[in-house]
Amino acid sequence: MKMRKWLVFTPLAIFLGMGVFLLQGLFNDPRVLPSALINKPFPEFNLPSLYEPETRLTQDDLKGEVALLNVWATWCPTCKEEHEQLNRIGLQEGVTIYGLNYKDDPELAREWLAQYLDPYAKVIVDADGRLGLDLGVYGAPETYILDAQGVIRYRHVGEVNEKVWQNLKGLMQAIAAEGDEV
Repeated sequence: MKMRKWLVFTPLAIFLGMGVFLLQGLFNDPRVLPSALINKPFPEFNLPSLYEPETRLTQDDLKGEVALLNVWATWCPTCKEEHEQLNRIGLQEGVTIYGLNYKDDPELAREWLAQYLDPYAKVIVDADGRLGLDLGVYGAPETYILDAQGVIRYRHVGEVNEKVWQNLKGLMQAIAAEGDEV
């Protein structure tokens, strides 16, 4: 008989447990997505360059200085919104930005960059999305900070606007200072 009394409260206990779990989600920032690759080397790859398809780029091409890697595509409306900011960062401020053209048509990507300007030092063509999968890309745009050794130090999901850029810039300066101390 006592067992039956407790069974009556089982649905209530399950409901309360789910409520606590769901309530917790209300306080999480949806733009903060964990990445297992933070402080790990950039994944190995061997993919074509956008402008010279016969030239193969590898993770070694992303080493040498603290830089940004921006995942973008012509089909991505938010990528177009952030592109003016990337032009300011790359072309006016002189920050090295590598582009990862994600699941896109290379010809459309070349036309798009000719029309909207090209802030990228190098553009990697990831037509089938395999490198994006290795990075854990949820969708474009995403931006990563790479240190001089090609280690992923930070990941930002979504548009890079002026506010986001100021945060990324501060992080890049701190990472560069760490490298100077070593």
